[in-house]
Amino acid sequence: MSNLPKFEETTFDDTVLKSDKPVLVDFYADWCGPCRMMAPVIDQLASQFEGRITVGKLDVDHAQSIAMRYGVMGIPTLGVFSGGKLVDRLTGYPGPGAVRAFVEKHAAQPAQP
Repeated sequence: MSNLPKFEETTFDDTVLKSDKPVLVDFYADWCGPCRMMAPVIDQLASQFEGRITVGKLDVDHAQSIAMRYGVMGIPTLGVFSGGKLVDRLTGYPGPGAVRAFVEKHAAQPAQP
């Protein structure tokens, strides 16, 4: 079971859209096989990119209006939000390498000392 934060309909705008750094939203459902396959990859990437991108999950069965608002038609879908907008998405599970590359291209660069 993932320890990632769960985004909810009532707090989505504050926690995702108003975030000061990029947010990766894993749109998923408990019954979705590919979602379960992708979950450990997302957990690992959340740890590796901590501080550079916020990562959380949104259960499309419990937050249908959010999924509809952003046109999520298939799961798993990863959505990257920045500046209050959905800026990119990845639908399906293309394997760990492709998921890593997707997250990497959106993670903010670490601050230089």
